[in-house]
Amino acid sequence: MVLDAKNVRRRRSSSLVYTEPAESEEQISDQSVLPNLNANWVNAKGAWAIHVVLIIIAKILFDIVPSMSQETSWTLTNISYMFGSYLMFHYVRGVPFDFNAGAYDNLNMWEQMDNGDQYTPAKKFLLSVPILLFLISTHFTHYNLTYFVINFLATVAVVLPKLPAAHRLRMGIFNNPPDDR
Repeated sequence: MVLDAKNVRRRRSSSLVYTEPAESEEQISDQSVLPNLNANWVNAKGAWAIHVVLIIIAKILFDIVPSMSQETSWTLTNISYMFGSYLMFHYVRGVPFDFNAGAYDNLNMWEQMDNGDQYTPAKKFLLSVPILLFLISTHFTHYNLTYFVINFLATVAVVLPKLPAAHRLRMGIFNNPPDDR
């Protein structure tokens, strides 16, 4: 495989933000051989409902903690969902099971879903859930500025990576860039 020096962007470990390069022909052919079971579950029956169920369970768990206010409970529910969502969809790359032989190792779950297409029904739903949870938690915290800022920052941290402008964009603080080999 001959690489043209103009088409290869060298990544430095000191870069804070870098763009994941497009897949090679080998990776594209590997991805087309088997279905991506890791990312296809989001279109299955009940996959959308689990997000609502997890939010309700988190809210109930925070409500049963003695002497916790409703404002704190809603904020912790929001933060917990946002943390889990970021971890699942944007931080972990590849497939946790070894049935694709590394074909998706450079993509996170959000990029794997729906073959990378933007604004599919599943992606619209997964983009709207954090926004709706933010609005609900802001309402039930009675628009307190401190809770608002905390909830807003948590929501922004999850919504920004879902936008098309952030496709294949990595933050060097959270994700280590691959080695230059």
